[in-house]
Amino acid sequence: MSAEPILADAPWLTAGGTARVLQLLNANGEEARVVGGTVRNALLDLPPGDIDIATTALPEEVVRRAKSAGIKSVPTGIDHGTITLVIDGQPYEVTTLREDTETFGRKAKVAFGRDWVKDAERRDFTMNGLSVDAAGVVYDYVGGIADTAARRVRFIGDPDQRIAEDYLRILRFFRIHAAFGAGEPDRDGYLACIRGRAGLAGLSAERVRMEMLKLLVAAGASAAALAMAEAGLLQALIGGVTYTGPLSAMIAIERALDVPASVTRRLAALTVAVTEDAKRVAARLRLSNVEAKALDSMGHRWWRFATKDEANARRLLYRLGAERYHDRVLLGWARGGGDVTSSRWREFAELPQRWAAPKFPLKAADFIARGMAEGPALGHVLTLAEDAWLAADFPLDEAALASIADQAAARVSRDQRT
Repeated sequence: MSAEPILADAPWLTAGGTARVLQLLNANGEEARVVGGTVRNALLDLPPGDIDIATTALPEEVVRRAKSAGIKSVPTGIDHGTITLVIDGQPYEVTTLREDTETFGRKAKVAFGRDWVKDAERRDFTMNGLSVDAAGVVYDYVGGIADTAARRVRFIGDPDQRIAEDYLRILRFFRIHAAFGAGEPDRDGYLACIRGRAGLAGLSAERVRMEMLKLLVAAGASAAALAMAEAGLLQALIGGVTYTGPLSAMIAIERALDVPASVTRRLAALTVAVTEDAKRVAARLRLSNVEAKALDSMGHRWWRFATKDEANARRLLYRLGAERYHDRVLLGWARGGGDVTSSRWREFAELPQRWAAPKFPLKAADFIARGMAEGPALGHVLTLAEDAWLAADFPLDEAALASIADQAAARVSRDQRT
């Protein structure tokens, strides 16, 4: 067991809401520490993220002390011993020390206790089993300091048993490795994930979605996805063919263009070849309407970019808008080989930065003035005129617009007579 004051100068620990919560709970025989990912992140010199606190005090005592100190408390998970304290708008989850007496996914039965070792041993991975007290002393009962330094994601105890307790830990193993690991995944953990993969079928779509989307924007997303595919896990999760090559290409393209990672672009690269794929993945992962529409748009005829020139690209940019256009270009680029040195693909991708689509200048009044009556025919003539305007490469001079309007009106009039 390690106990060293290696985070004594951490600003998030020594001041602000965290220090106030620890001071509140470190009194009258009780003890509190920051636990889990915050400690891991601090050791890796990363932002602390959400700050979780464990305490020997029972939930009722946490609520009582918060009330006496004028701190808002919310019983967010009181059955499992979790109270959320809110200080200056910042939430701090406070959970009473516990050990699982029965485990079946998220519905584990727990018993409250005062044993820091047992509380650490019930967590999933060694780098998440660390805790730090108010003085910056880090407590390590499971080998987490060494594993964090080596960026090795390793299950606490027997990997098969930990996975059987909650099969979501298979996804968490790869997601946390993608975010914080280095090199190949821990072999014992990897093999245990393969042995336990049948349990993935019982996970809710919402839980799978949460872990998959976090994994896709992690630094090591490409290697983690490849490892999952080789283990036979991705197809079970997605319900169809997956494409790790285009995912790697998409990540390389985003980095070459210096654009933020997009989870929907990366998901499309991994899972979508046609729009039917987009619909299946959206249903499988219970994506939001916004996510589903973005995925569907990217999957729609992305392959046409292989034969487009800039005039065609401008028309597509006009139709889709800058964001949808950019996403579809990048998917076409990733699926077209992903050569990050391609000047042609870069020109397509950067088109919205150098050209803004004008607004269609013709209005209903232009056609009413040409004798068109209001009604369905008016909408039809506007559509014909807009298509002609796009085909003519967005002219704005009055003569060209008048010609387009005359021809569209004449065509509709002719169609109405026949």
